[in-house]
Amino acid sequence: MLRSLLAGLLWLSPARAAEELEVRLDGLRLPIDLVALEAWSDAPDAVDGDLRAWLDLLDPRGREQLRRVLRAPLVQDRSFAQQFLASWAGQRVLEELDQLISTEQGGSAGPLLFQTLQELLARQPQVTTIELLRAVPSRSLVLHLDGGLQLADQWRRQIEAQSEGLKALQQLRLRQVSQTWFSLSSETGAAAPPQRQRLQLKVPHRRQALELQIWPGSRRSWVLLSPGLGGSAAQLEWLAAGLQQRGWPVLLLDHPGSDERAVRELLEGRRPPPGAETLSDRVLDLQAVVRAVEQGSLPRLGDQVVLMGHSLGGLSSLLAAGLRPEAGLARRCDRALDGIPLTNLSRLLQCQLLDVRLPAPQPLAQPLQAVVSLNGFGSLLWPHRGLRALPAPVLLVGGSLDLITPPLGEQLQLFLRDRDHQSRLVLLEGGSHFSPVRIDRQEQALFQLGEEFVGVEPLRVQVLTLGLTADFLDALPKGVPPQRRQLGGVTAYVLNRRQAETWSNALRN
Repeated sequence: MLRSLLAGLLWLSPARAAEELEVRLDGLRLPIDLVALEAWSDAPDAVDGDLRAWLDLLDPRGREQLRRVLRAPLVQDRSFAQQFLASWAGQRVLEELDQLISTEQGGSAGPLLFQTLQELLARQPQVTTIELLRAVPSRSLVLHLDGGLQLADQWRRQIEAQSEGLKALQQLRLRQVSQTWFSLSSETGAAAPPQRQRLQLKVPHRRQALELQIWPGSRRSWVLLSPGLGGSAAQLEWLAAGLQQRGWPVLLLDHPGSDERAVRELLEGRRPPPGAETLSDRVLDLQAVVRAVEQGSLPRLGDQVVLMGHSLGGLSSLLAAGLRPEAGLARRCDRALDGIPLTNLSRLLQCQLLDVRLPAPQPLAQPLQAVVSLNGFGSLLWPHRGLRALPAPVLLVGGSLDLITPPLGEQLQLFLRDRDHQSRLVLLEGGSHFSPVRIDRQEQALFQLGEEFVGVEPLRVQVLTLGLTADFLDALPKGVPPQRRQLGGVTAYVLNRRQAETWSNALRN
């Protein structure tokens, strides 16, 4: 137990101070001399005393890994970490670090660490962990492991809540439906390859033209599909192709500045991370594309439009449809960000809208038939009226493993305030925030994600998503029947408002 605790303390090395780090846990105070630690990182055999005794509790591999952490570059002048810490979201996280790290006087150490880091990077191209700690202008920093345990407990409670939510959902009486694999026929070669056209559209609010994919179809309504933050059109081609098979024309676009290229530039240290500040241009993108289809600058795809998007693309769709945040967002954000906001990362984006000037609401150039939001969010933006001001039915899709936009706090809460009898809420058992994202086998993914982020059986989850989305649109204006739909062991729950209220009540009891 003591060996594990010591390893945990030392692995949190970025929180140490210039001369001493005092670790506090449940009344225990453990001082660590950073001068001795720095000397040990240079020459392990030359250090004696208390620190040597503590370090000897680690096995040889653990000691060597700790040395590497202390001596390796922590941040470079063009690194991802540097760009993130300088961003709006990074600053909010730093402001709340006082729950984990404080100065000896009790003040927050996050901004102090960042200021010290900036000063070091102005003089040298990279900074190691030990260099940062020794340069902090405070004799001692305090690491509050109780705060770290509280943060871990928040994650645990979020996971438990979603697990209990799934159990309550499984108890609802829903008609059983089996899903077929129809949507994979284009990939297995059983049908003709999908047809698409690549075009560009010049828009007044951007210097560069929008890159578009048009997937023609036979219906009189069409789908405008928007990727999420850091996503690309290529990652949603599977959805466009599947909808096209069902006769739906689809226009799929990339949003410059918040697409996959922007994330690559972030990882290369060439730009700060994109966030909610990109929403204004995203909304204008969607409005401009609908206007171009109506006016003939783009092929005439239909007379009505369906706005559809993943994550930030779903929020962009709601804003393009005319919704704007309810009054009191600043007050709600003060409460929501009281603590390190890592258990619902979408709250950071929602609260960043306080500093974003959205374009004035304006009607779309064509009638809005529906909005489909995959892993969307907005609980802080519309806590009272929800989506009641939306002039069309909505399909909200969430995943039981989504910890970025948790379905109980985001999709369910929004849906409960919707009054359109055609609207539906879908929860995909085993689905995650990234379930709608498909990476081509020939592409190199920016991040290698494990099952806890990708979800289980992502291909089957995507097939269910496609089938339910197409059925939802096909059933308008009646509404797709509530149901429990299965495909190869993966289950999707489709709820109307009455059943969503039953589910919500069961969670409170």
